[in-house]
Amino acid sequence: MFCINVQFTLYINHTFRYICFMERKIIHLNIADFGVAVERLLDNSLKGKALILAEPSARSVVYDMSDEAYGDGVRKGMQLSIARNRCRRAVVFPPRPEHYQKALTPCLQHALHYTPLVERSSGNGHLYLDVTGTQRLFGSPPDIGWRLRNTLRQDIGLDPIWSLAPNKLVAKVASRLVKPLGEYIVADGEEASFLAPLPLMLLPGMSIPDLIRLRQVNIHKVYQAAALSLRELSVLCDHRADFLYSAVRGVDPTPVQANGSARPNFVHRHIFSPDTNNEQVIRAALTTLAQQAGYSLRQQHLGCRRLTVHILYSDGLNVTRQAGVKLPMNDDVTLREQAVRLLQRSCRRRVRLRQIALACSQMCHPVRQLSLFEVVDCRQQKNKRLSEAFDTIRNRCGGDKIYRGSQQPMVAARPA
Repeated sequence: MFCINVQFTLYINHTFRYICFMERKIIHLNIADFGVAVERLLDNSLKGKALILAEPSARSVVYDMSDEAYGDGVRKGMQLSIARNRCRRAVVFPPRPEHYQKALTPCLQHALHYTPLVERSSGNGHLYLDVTGTQRLFGSPPDIGWRLRNTLRQDIGLDPIWSLAPNKLVAKVASRLVKPLGEYIVADGEEASFLAPLPLMLLPGMSIPDLIRLRQVNIHKVYQAAALSLRELSVLCDHRADFLYSAVRGVDPTPVQANGSARPNFVHRHIFSPDTNNEQVIRAALTTLAQQAGYSLRQQHLGCRRLTVHILYSDGLNVTRQAGVKLPMNDDVTLREQAVRLLQRSCRRRVRLRQIALACSQMCHPVRQLSLFEVVDCRQQKNKRLSEAFDTIRNRCGGDKIYRGSQQPMVAARPA
C-alpha cells in the first residue's frame, strides 16, 4: 500500500510538471478582409472587383476594402473621398456588421470542436485557438490548422490564413506575413529570431507615437529595439517601455480567453461636422459620450474600471490615452471628469479634431465597501441620484429632451 501511494504521488507530480512546462501552441485564424469576403459570399458577382466598404456619406471613412482596392492605395480609416480618388473603379457598399457577426458564428463553432479555448480578436474574422495538449485527440497542431482551414473553405466558402506560434503576439505577426493566403509556423524558442528582421510596425500594440519616437533615433526594425535595455526604452517611450521590451523579444504571456468569458467593451463615438479645435465644443461632445456610456453601464448594472479616449485629427493621426481606477464607476459625472483628464493628456496639437471616442472596459458589478462607522460621500451620492434621474427622464421622454449645461455648445450647433 505504501508503494502504491508513493508511485501515485510521483505520477501526480510528474503530470503536474508536464502541464506547467508544456509548450504553448496557439493558432491564429485570420479571414483576410472579412467584411469583403462575406459580401462576396453573399453576392458572387463581386468576386474579382475592387470593393470598398464605407457609409455613403462625404465624411465617412473606409471600414474595409478588397485586395484590388488595397493595391490602388486604399487603406482602412481613410476618408471615403480620398479612397474614391485613389481607386475610381471601386464599388462602394455600406458595411453590414450584423451579417459579418452571423458569418463568424459557424467559424467559431468549427473551432470549438478542437478546443474550448477560442477567443475572438478585436477585428472581425480573427480567432485565437489554444490547442496545447490536444494532439492525442486531434493530432498535431499543424494538422488542426490544415483541417480547420479546409473545413471552413468547404462548408462555408471562406478561406482563412492560419499561423501557429507559442503565443498570441507572435502568431498574429506570422499571419500578417502570409496575408492574403498561406500559413506560417513558428517553433518554440524561435520567437526572437523570427521577429528580429521585421519592421516594428508589424508588432501588435505598437502605437503611432511609439513608432515616431523610435524613428527619431533611427530605430525601424525589431532587432534594433531589442538591443535597447529597459532603462533606455523608458527614456524613449516612458510607461510603454515594459510592453515594448517584452514585445520585441516575442514574449506574450496573455492567455487565450474562452469564448464568452470576456466582458464586452462599450465604445461611443462622435464625429465633428465640420472638424473643430474649439475646446468648448470638444468638451460638450465628451460630456455627451460620458452620459451615453454611463447610461449603457447602468442599464446592465455594470461599472467600468478602465476608461479610454481616442481622438482622430483631421490629418489622420490617432491618439489614445487610457486610465484605470480601483472601484468601478458608472455615474455620468465621474466618467466625465475622468474623460476630461484623458482629453487634456491627448490634445497636444493645434490641428482640428475629426472624431472623438470614449471606450469603457474591464466591466464588473459595482460594489460598496462597508465600514463600521458610516461615512457618506455626499457628492458621490448626489451624482448617483442625479444620473438615475436623468435615466428616468430619458426612458420616458427620450434622450434629446434633457441635457447638462456643459453640453450647450454642441446643442446650439445642431441644425434646427
